[in-house]
Amino acid sequence: MFQPIYRFMIELTNGKWSSLLLKRFATSNISRYVVPHFSRIYRINTEEMEGDLKGFSTLHEFFIRKLRKGSRPIDQDVQAVSSPVDAVLEEVGPISEQKLIEVKGKTYSISEMLGNDALLQKYIHGTFMVLYLSPSHYHRIHSPVAGRITASWTLGKKSYPVNSLGLKYGKSTLSKNYRTVTEIQHHTGHIAVVKVGAMFVNSIEVTHKNEQVEKGQELAYFTFGSTVVLLFEKDSLQSTLEKSLPFPIKVGERIALLKET
Repeated sequence: MFQPIYRFMIELTNGKWSSLLLKRFATSNISRYVVPHFSRIYRINTEEMEGDLKGFSTLHEFFIRKLRKGSRPIDQDVQAVSSPVDAVLEEVGPISEQKLIEVKGKTYSISEMLGNDALLQKYIHGTFMVLYLSPSHYHRIHSPVAGRITASWTLGKKSYPVNSLGLKYGKSTLSKNYRTVTEIQHHTGHIAVVKVGAMFVNSIEVTHKNEQVEKGQELAYFTFGSTVVLLFEKDSLQSTLEKSLPFPIKVGERIALLKET
């Protein structure tokens, strides 16, 4: 009974009124009654989260739940790039001379995605990764590297679904959806962490305000499912994971190795 209703609600497209109603419901006190059902439907591991299901006053609070300390060990190898999110690693590939990436058979402009031509050039011939978060995932975003935040900015107004169907059939979702970008300088170059919203305008909340950031430190959180795109500067990586895509990954697990200095 609950499954089709919740899947319809959570994976709904971003119509003006439907989004407003869903947002109001998720942040209302009455939504706390669906938290246990949502947890069961999406098979949430409640053992690893802070608190218990009865402690969440709204469905929104449950979406942005924190995990118990030690639940996500961070790969401490200095060269390791760790996953910023619990997600499915959907695509890994090169950034072309034409400033394009290909995801699910569709081409996206990183020039449009970043909206910052001054910073764009360094990523040409670099590498991109796309990590998709479903409603079942932990929704906080962590830094994949240690370094210094050199720039951060926000783009876009509306957000549409960024699941597999959204990436395949949507219209430039990765480069047009509401998104926030954090650029971090690490010891071999730069990485752009593009946090792409889904379903609601302003569904990304930035939590890290300092210039310096440690690997694994929280940067922001999503409301509902969404996507993170990582852009690596040219010649900054020595390798990425050699696994058949797509595959699940968790915060802190190694997804690539930086070049040695």
